[in-house]
Amino acid sequence: MERSLSMELVRVTEAAAVSASRWMGRGLKNEADDAATTAMRTVFDTIPMQGVVVIGEGEMDEAPMLYIGEELGMGHGPAVDVAVDPLEGTNIVASGGWNALAVIAIADRGNLLHAPDMYMNKIAVGPESVGKIDIDASVTDNLRAVAKAKNKDIEDVVATILHRDRHSKIVEEIRAAGARIKLINDGDVAAAINTAFDDTGVDILFGLGGAPEGVIAAVGLKCLGGEIQGRLVPTSDAELERCKKMGIDINQVLRMEDLVKGDDAIFAATGVTDGELLRGVRFTGGYNETHSLVMRSKSGTIRFVEGRHSMQKKPKLVL
Repeated sequence: MERSLSMELVRVTEAAAVSASRWMGRGLKNEADDAATTAMRTVFDTIPMQGVVVIGEGEMDEAPMLYIGEELGMGHGPAVDVAVDPLEGTNIVASGGWNALAVIAIADRGNLLHAPDMYMNKIAVGPESVGKIDIDASVTDNLRAVAKAKNKDIEDVVATILHRDRHSKIVEEIRAAGARIKLINDGDVAAAINTAFDDTGVDILFGLGGAPEGVIAAVGLKCLGGEIQGRLVPTSDAELERCKKMGIDINQVLRMEDLVKGDDAIFAATGVTDGELLRGVRFTGGYNETHSLVMRSKSGTIRFVEGRHSMQKKPKLVL
């Protein structure tokens, strides 16, 4: 892939984040998501690439844009798989909470898992703990492994997990082991990425979340040298049949190379609301300010990008 795509993708996530942020705290999650999706799709038309959506807003008959199979870009340049979440955390924006992101992940064509829209059981860690975790091991064993890898007492380890009733047993075991917990209401892409940054205070992610988000998080962690393991969890006969058609064994542990193949992938995210890693969009008169993260696995480069955008000169958000 062209390395210049990294900054081009930041323009896409910036536009989505700015549009979604206008709806912060207004209790209208669908409107926020629609705003992010429309802005993201508009800017994609300006990117020199031949992209195909493999993870998006739904199937062709379910979503008006950024649907699975949609072609993105100007029709020339590198051929890539595209995974998008225009607004990761619709409920977060609606309530004015933390860690909402606009997110894109790309890889060379054929290298991203076309993850079905169903649950995935996940465990994710940053670079120090790579090779030390096992999704089939107990929660306690994984906490001990991370503590040892990071030279911490288990009481100093912080696990993050979606605040759902289905996770009650995991929460009980984390507490019994003596580790600390950060419960999150939404946004497990941000939570997985946070495990690779010491400043966020998060060491490990556990639990059941979306499979598409698992692939997007895998791209980010690949760029960061971290690790995620997952296993699909179909909850209906239709979901089970879809896995069979895709040739996915639901008993298989999906590792990094299963989720994102090759050595070249790019991850870009812009904060919509404030979080541990990225600030949300700020409005200052006729300008807005954005805070983004963009990473490329091939080079190992990690960039934090601060943008200041004139909405008089760029009212259509083609940033």
